[in-house]
Formats: sequence, structure tokens, C-alpha cells
Amino acid sequence: MIAQGQKLPAATLAQLTKDGMVNHQVTELFAGKKVVLFAVPGAFTPTCSEAHLPGYVVLADEFKAKGVDIIACVAVNDAFVMKAWGEAQNAGEIMMLADGDASFTKALGLEMDTAAFGGVRSQRYAMIVEDGVVTQLNVEAPKSFDVSKAEVVLQSL
Repeated sequence: MIAQGQKLPAATLAQLTKDGMVNHQVTELFAGKKVVLFAVPGAFTPTCSEAHLPGYVVLADEFKAKGVDIIACVAVNDAFVMKAWGEAQNAGEIMMLADGDASFTKALGLEMDTAAFGGVRSQRYAMIVEDGVVTQLNVEAPKSFDVSKAEVVLQSL
């Protein structure tokens, strides 16, 4: 599993924008930036939709005021689902990134097999990344939602 002080792996994450599909190279996207990256097991799922993403939506301005350049949400879903979920959640300030084949999640060592629920998905986590290096990593225990909340991450900035 990736650890604090390590660089993010080279990977591609997809984003469906108003101009079409954009495939972001993680190393380029986060270069020279302060990023809050959080991951959810799945778009439109209960905890993710009722608490995790909404917390970041509500506090987006406060994150920006603390020098965060990008707030990004990643899930092992396709870019169409991530865009629809972002729109449904009024997440205009959040970069909704798709890890469709879980390659980024696996490279981080943060995948989990949910079996019939949806196969390989991401564990729930939040990290602070500065110029591509993880400076803080909060990984949730299974079935927990404590350390990756927006309020917790905001307090640590």
C-alpha cells in the first residue's frame, strides 16, 4: 500500500467534461499542485452519496481557502457514471475521476474485492498530495467512515 512520503504511481484517470472525455495522467495532473484526493467504493452508493461526497461539496470553499488547488473524487466506475453522480450531487467544485479498470487503485494497493456487490473496488480513503507526493493518508477500516471525512481532512491542513 502507498505510504506517506511516496509519489503517486503513474496512471490514467478519466473525466467526462462538457468538452468530452479527458484522460488525465496522474503525475501531470497533480504536478506542482496541492490536492485533496478521496476515494469511494462506488458512485451512488449510500454512505458515498449521503455523507462522503457531500462533505467535500459543502467544504470546497474552505479547502480552496487553505491552498488546495484540486479536490478530486475517484471511484472504480466509468467516467459517465462519475459525471452523472457529480451532477446529481452538485459537485461542480470536485473533479470527478473514473478509475474504470481499477488500475490506479491497484497501483496504490488500496483495492478490495467486494465480490457480487461490484467486484474490485477502491477502499474508502482520503489523502493530501503535494506535487505528486502523498503527505497524508487516511484509510478507513472496513465498513467505517471516520478518517476520510471532509471535516477531518480539512482540520489537518
